[in-house]
Amino acid sequence: MDTGRVDGAGSADDAGDAEGAGAAARSRADTGPGPGPGPGPGGPGAPGGPGGPGVPGADPDEARRAGVRRMKLIATGFLLVATVVYGLAKWAGSQGAGGWAGYVAAAAEAGMVGALADWFAVTALFRRPLGLPIPHTAIIPTKKDALGASLGDFVGENFLSSDVVRTRLRAVGIGSRLGGWLSEPANADKVTDQAAAALRGALRVLRDSDVQAVVGEAITRRAEAHEIGPGLGKLLERVVADGGHKRLVDLVCVRAHDWLVEHGDSVMVAVQGGAPGWTPRFVDRRIGERVYKELLRFVTEMRDSPGHPARGAVDRFLGDFAGELQSDPDTRARVERLKRDLLARSEVQDLIASAWGAVRAMVVAAADDEHSELRRRARTSLLALGARLSSDARLQAKVDGWLEDAATYLVTTYRDEITSLISETVAGWDAEQTSRKIEAHVGRDLQFIRINGTVVGAMAGLLIYAISRVAGG
Repeated sequence: MDTGRVDGAGSADDAGDAEGAGAAARSRADTGPGPGPGPGPGGPGAPGGPGGPGVPGADPDEARRAGVRRMKLIATGFLLVATVVYGLAKWAGSQGAGGWAGYVAAAAEAGMVGALADWFAVTALFRRPLGLPIPHTAIIPTKKDALGASLGDFVGENFLSSDVVRTRLRAVGIGSRLGGWLSEPANADKVTDQAAAALRGALRVLRDSDVQAVVGEAITRRAEAHEIGPGLGKLLERVVADGGHKRLVDLVCVRAHDWLVEHGDSVMVAVQGGAPGWTPRFVDRRIGERVYKELLRFVTEMRDSPGHPARGAVDRFLGDFAGELQSDPDTRARVERLKRDLLARSEVQDLIASAWGAVRAMVVAAADDEHSELRRRARTSLLALGARLSSDARLQAKVDGWLEDAATYLVTTYRDEITSLISETVAGWDAEQTSRKIEAHVGRDLQFIRINGTVVGAMAGLLIYAISRVAGG
């Protein structure tokens, strides 16, 4: 409704609004574009408009606009009553009604002035009164962008300051509340379920080829960047010093003995095959049997005798090799070449790549299974964390401090982006539609200013007239 169409006698177009409330043309003139996403710019369905895109059904502000229209009629009624009373009082005074008519006329006249002044002030917020280009009127449509910038600055200074954020978060006590919430088994189950769903979703979204390539490159690059010789040497040195290699030697001796027992014929055939062609076969056979027996005897003695000289030789060899891995440049260089050759082999790269597939399948299966060890441990950890947060004041303070630091960092780092979002959003709204939107929300209360102006003006006029009469004697 246009509060700006008021003639000089004080009659307002507000009454016309009420008379034409049932007419579609007048209703659309009061309320702007009709319900639903109108095609015109700035309508409720216009992108960037304050009504948001595509509001289905009736205009949600229609009820508010109806309330504004009713309050305008009431405020205009006060003006009309003051006008009629003024006219009647002036007529009664001219007919010799007495001194009271002057008091009534003065009160009514001041009430008319107050009503018109406040009508002008309220109307000037949203449009130009009487359509005249009076300076500093239609404030909201003409100053919309400046108001949006001021609103953004106000929010940034009073809501996005580090002191405000810290004070508010400290008063909330998130650590204690979070602990009490997590300590409930039902809530821990919810968090576990949501975390499992998020983990499954993330693993299923990731492409195996991309992850495998990244993992393979990371492992290869890290392996190439660090020399492994000294580390292997120290490890081997500790193993030899602790005698950890002896079990391996025992295993090799046992397996060698068992293999020789099972494949004695193969060993003798191999020895005979290596003999010169001019020796008799029975000689070759005797030599083969002799070599096999000696070899079996040597392995058996080495297996059964912990103090066998060959075992001591193995100990000395491993000890010397551990020292060379740490200090000998040639040995370290050969180990590095061997490492690079192994990493370059396709079999090794395939093994690294396949590791991701195995890990992914294992984690997805564990996340899907409600009774898996992964989910049970996660639930137990959440319950334990909740119990600690509920009772440990130091941990609560630490969690609150982390959250305060994180929130402070966010608001101080992105404050300009947040405030610019507010100002840019307001700047993108249609000026006329924005004015109507704001008027629909606050216009009803603003009409009380007109009513109060009429009443207060009448009282002030009556008081001034009475004082002047008393002073004039």
